[in-house]
Amino acid sequence: MRTPEQIAELIRCLKEEYPGAQCSLDYEKPWELLFATRLAAQCTDARVNLITPILYKKYPTLEALAGADLAELEEIVRPCGFYHSKARDILACANVLLERHGGEVPDTMEALTALPGVGRKTANLVLGDVFKKPSVVVDTHCIRLSNRMGLVDNLKEPEKIETALRKILPPEESNDFCHRLVLHGRAVCPAKKPLCENCCVRHVCQFYAGQN
Repeated sequence: MRTPEQIAELIRCLKEEYPGAQCSLDYEKPWELLFATRLAAQCTDARVNLITPILYKKYPTLEALAGADLAELEEIVRPCGFYHSKARDILACANVLLERHGGEVPDTMEALTALPGVGRKTANLVLGDVFKKPSVVVDTHCIRLSNRMGLVDNLKEPEKIETALRKILPPEESNDFCHRLVLHGRAVCPAKKPLCENCCVRHVCQFYAGQN
């Protein structure tokens, strides 16, 4: 496990390397991020960003989306994969937002995870990016890098990783730190053949230390 000093150095170096870290999903309204994140499950953000403009042009309001024909919605989101379940969840969630939340996206973990198709990862992303609340978004990059860097000890379960990271990351840094893990994972630290020689945090990385 990393010391507080090493954790602070990881945060500093990643912040310096990726100063403008932010969510890579395009959105303008909170509900757009909510549904874009659902589409991003088992799909790249880049592909989702090609589909959401088409989706939101056809259904520009939450009311329009809630009244969508399921088959038509499925056809639009088909390129994102798992389109039956994703379309069903988006349609159900839009209706719940209108019926129970006055058309607004709720700002608590409990209320968000009660929405159809919304898990802790999506909820944390919305809480952090929309409502600016301390959050820890645990995706595949976060799982891989937090283990490699030594921030967690051989944990694979997202909720356990979230709990562990909340204990060691400053609340004001946690959301952007997770965005930076995504960028670093894509650019330098992929699942296979990490580019350790190009890594800005190799001097405090547990994985790199174990290779040398």
